[in-house]
Amino acid sequence: MAGFRNKGLVPTRRRALTLIGAGALAVGNISLARAAADDDEVLTEAKVLRDPGVPVAGNPDGNISIIEWSDYNCPYCRKLEPELRQVVQDDGKVRLVMKDWPILGPVSVMAARIALAAKFQDKYHQAHDAMMGVSSRLTEPRINELLAAAGVDMDRLKRDLTDHASDIDAVLKRNNEQAEAFGFRGTPAFIVGKYRVPGVLSMKEFEQVIADARKAKMN
Repeated sequence: MAGFRNKGLVPTRRRALTLIGAGALAVGNISLARAAADDDEVLTEAKVLRDPGVPVAGNPDGNISIIEWSDYNCPYCRKLEPELRQVVQDDGKVRLVMKDWPILGPVSVMAARIALAAKFQDKYHQAHDAMMGVSSRLTEPRINELLAAAGVDMDRLKRDLTDHASDIDAVLKRNNEQAEAFGFRGTPAFIVGKYRVPGVLSMKEFEQVIADARKAKMN
């Protein structure tokens, strides 16, 4: 896990998973962690699960949602990415909500803004995959090189970064407020159904927590 504190901490599943219980904020058919009394407007179903500015992968009609907060310069996010995508693909009924949470410096902020700008030409996933697929730390020239190779229209990207700047910044602000309200201290961090998962899991552990989340949903 990378972030403000506990850098390098990778909790076990037993330590990492927190079942959100009676003190949670109930929204629709799920329960989301409530960190403080003033989080009512931050942790709503619409903003956490159905934010139109936040991209979604997997099955959009899935019966379980995984919400991921990640940073493009986070090595743990990059390592986890292919395994998480494989789990989502193999399951077939998981809706993956992708929250850009750039907490590792100015280049991370730039990368997140660029990825969200690519969404306006329907190339968010190509931009995301390109930046997550490298092993070295990102720089602005490297980001531009990766996105151009991924088929992103760079001229349009520059226009969208300007024309949609306020929308992009608003999405990042909402993502950050939610992560802080949930008490996350670094990336990657997840909500899986009713479970708060502040750290890295293996494929088998993700499969297990998805199964646990389905059971918890029925209770």
